[in-house]
Amino acid sequence: MKKTLSIAALTGLAMAAGSMASAQEVHMIMCGGEIREADQTVITAFEASHDGVTVNAEAVPWGTCQDKSKTLAAAGDAPALAYMGSRELALLAQNDLIVPVTLTDEEQAAYQPGVLATVTQGGQFWGIPHAFSTKALYLNCDVIEAAGAVCEAPATWADMYTLAETVTNELGSEGVAGIGLAAKDFDNTMHQFLNYLYSNGGEVIDPETGASVLDSVETRETLEFYGSLVAVAQNGPTAWERDALRDLFNDGKIAMYISGPWGRGQHNDDINQMTVPVPAGPSGVSGTILITDSIAVFTGTGVEDLAMELAQALTSGEAQYDLDSSWGLTPILQYENLGFDDPFYIGDAFWENFTAGISTGKPEPMVTDVKGLQAVFVNMIQGIVLEDDTVDNLVTIAGEELAELLAEDS
Repeated sequence: MKKTLSIAALTGLAMAAGSMASAQEVHMIMCGGEIREADQTVITAFEASHDGVTVNAEAVPWGTCQDKSKTLAAAGDAPALAYMGSRELALLAQNDLIVPVTLTDEEQAAYQPGVLATVTQGGQFWGIPHAFSTKALYLNCDVIEAAGAVCEAPATWADMYTLAETVTNELGSEGVAGIGLAAKDFDNTMHQFLNYLYSNGGEVIDPETGASVLDSVETRETLEFYGSLVAVAQNGPTAWERDALRDLFNDGKIAMYISGPWGRGQHNDDINQMTVPVPAGPSGVSGTILITDSIAVFTGTGVEDLAMELAQALTSGEAQYDLDSSWGLTPILQYENLGFDDPFYIGDAFWENFTAGISTGKPEPMVTDVKGLQAVFVNMIQGIVLEDDTVDNLVTIAGEELAELLAEDS
């Protein structure tokens, strides 16, 4: 059954042709609330090289940005292009609201492994990746050493649990926990779980058949371990999402948590911190979720060619490198193979933690019902965290729910 956008739910407006963007204006919506300098440099150069063309780059906060782009597109008044989470592309593509992207073999080979899978649906690319993140485990060595433990990378889940247990046993009376655990009804709760699942050899959707493979031994092992972490985590995990755990880390209230490379710059300068790969589960090797944000070009604006040209300029080698290096993102392209001298991440111990797991990591699942997918995971995670049901039942139910969600996509 083909899933369609509900205009009534989004705006209360009926589907209409809408006004077509001026041939001289390229309206771009940039999620995140700001236009970064690296992107503005490209936009300025683009306008200078296209006589009479103006780029109206509108920065919109993440909380409303993606819905705004979808609402305008469904109402026939789409922006020419938009920077948004790649998870949104499948629904837009299924409703014929965005233009498919063509990449040469050379362009495809330039990306890090797994990146293009985040924008692929039905054998077609639907966006050009523009921001990439992987995850690693941050350790607060001050807390760990105060508990009498050695601050070193836990290679396995068992090692991580033992370390977290030691901290909790020694410092729990002072309100300090061994690990930060996300279980709030929030998108990054699913992402946190997937870091563990992918580090245990698990899958969500079969990349060949598109079928649900969530109901597996690997998922059961992962859910059981996630539930066990409640005993060594901060109080009330269902009230916490990943980014809020940063404050606990800065306050010395948790010894470790999983986050992206931006975490280093958000932690207090006086913390003796260590960054290490996500530990491996019993059935896998260290991995990470691969998440991208992408630039999508919308249909029906009359400036599709100009918009695609701008999208390609923003995501080209030099421009993309400037964005990655200045923003502190995981490198989205293999710059060492593209003639870049001394890329910022090569030979850097910190960045190796975020690049090492790329080859063993897996993409965020791409479905049309993004909220539905998140609900599948959050229900399963909260079920084990709150001890509402058994691991077997929760995984079985999640597998069935995911299969039903995917059936609606077909």
